[in-house]
Amino acid sequence: MSDEAPISKTQRKKAVHLLQALGEELVELNDDQLAAIELPEVLRDAVMAARRITKFEAKRRQLQYIGKLMRRVDVEPIRIALDAMLAGSRRQIAAHKRVEAWRERLFTGPGALDELLAEYPGADAEWLRTLVSGALRERDAGSPPRSYRELYQALRALIENAGLGARD
Repeated sequence: MSDEAPISKTQRKKAVHLLQALGEELVELNDDQLAAIELPEVLRDAVMAARRITKFEAKRRQLQYIGKLMRRVDVEPIRIALDAMLAGSRRQIAAHKRVEAWRERLFTGPGALDELLAEYPGADAEWLRTLVSGALRERDAGSPPRSYRELYQALRALIENAGLGARD
């Protein structure tokens, strides 16, 4: 006699919904990302068809069909590939947030620039000081944010060149 308990209907439904959600993620990928994932031809065709469908109910049925097809496929390689793609996206978002946070800190006072220079010794202090003061003048005058944008680009280049993209 087996020690494993039978799988309940609720557990089966959850597994089906997880597969359907994974299928929805495949539908949302762009062409290059989808091409990078190895999929059976019938599943790839179903994903491509779901992208073309605009009617809500038809799309829902197509996603259910994709979920049904996913039950016959080893989904682990698909999950790994999707996680790798999303991790790259998360790194980019984290880097963007880090640059934004530094830019906002630089507007709080002169001590923030010293902190930035301590963390990134290769930074051009005079150029950053000029950009910060220019951005503050632009903000106060209500003029176009040219220095504000240049400051973002300078900070992004500084952080990327320091090789600290994954550090918070």
